[in-house]
Amino acid sequence: MAAAATDHPSAPHTPVLLRPLLAAVAPVEGVWLDGTFGAGGYTRGLLEAGADRVIGVDRDPLAFEMAAEWAGDYGARIVMQQGVFSRMDDYVQDLDGVVLDLGVSSMQLDLAERGFSFMKDGPLDMRMSQDGPSAADLVNEAEEELLANILFQYGEERASRRIAKAIGRARAEAPITTTLELASLIEGVLPRSKPGQSHAATRSFQALRIAVNDEYGELFQGLMAAERALKPGGQLAVVTFHSVEDRMVKRFLTARSGGGGNANRYAPEMQRDAPQFTVKSRKAIGPDAEELAENPRSRSAKLRVATRTDAPSGGVDAKSIGMPMVKGL
Repeated sequence: MAAAATDHPSAPHTPVLLRPLLAAVAPVEGVWLDGTFGAGGYTRGLLEAGADRVIGVDRDPLAFEMAAEWAGDYGARIVMQQGVFSRMDDYVQDLDGVVLDLGVSSMQLDLAERGFSFMKDGPLDMRMSQDGPSAADLVNEAEEELLANILFQYGEERASRRIAKAIGRARAEAPITTTLELASLIEGVLPRSKPGQSHAATRSFQALRIAVNDEYGELFQGLMAAERALKPGGQLAVVTFHSVEDRMVKRFLTARSGGGGNANRYAPEMQRDAPQFTVKSRKAIGPDAEELAENPRSRSAKLRVATRTDAPSGGVDAKSIGMPMVKGL
């Protein structure tokens, strides 16, 4: 899911926050896992910075097809693993580092037939793995209340119920099957966007994409899988692109580094397990002026980095790290 721009669809490119990420985890060595391989930008950056080997994980088979033109240059130093990063500890153990870039891949956005973008007409799909229920299935089959909850919880769309009712009326006449059909329907429900505002369908499309791909569940499970897969001294670097993801990562790292604190300051001090991570910086790292000029899409990106301790791995509660929940999904 690496988010970046590229001049050629099959060429590796520089992903968001690569320079500060490499600086934060230096020296880069040993075996790393790139949990969101995408167009391979992070994998290539890690290899060129000194990693012995990188396991590239992606649920989208297209990612590896597109990498075939250049990945051979690295020989056995690249291992491609189709799957989800929430299962990384099943694929490999004792990692020196894990990188997760939670943005949507430009190769997915740019292909109209994948159905991620409301700027191009295509089938209403949005499946990163290219299998399982699609966005069209969700839009046409889910109860209106469930649709409204998805739009509100995952897209923070305040007009969620109004949009869900409009979808219900439209699909009673005929199934909603294309991206522009859905985008037009949403535009008709909401006030006209003012200059400089995002497209009216932005939040709804984000919400549906997150629901179709279980992105929040994948992140929650992936953070715990990274804790299990990293060796002591191994590093976890996560790049997020919106506040909900960053909140989940921040709260996870706070909890796992022993910074949770007592809910009641008058209560007896709770016995805590030894921390599983040490956080490198309490403040997230953002793009510098040079990167903003090169890639305006990096504006919302935040990087958080932590180092694994030798404490046994454990787990956290999804609610405690602010994971949005949609009942019935």
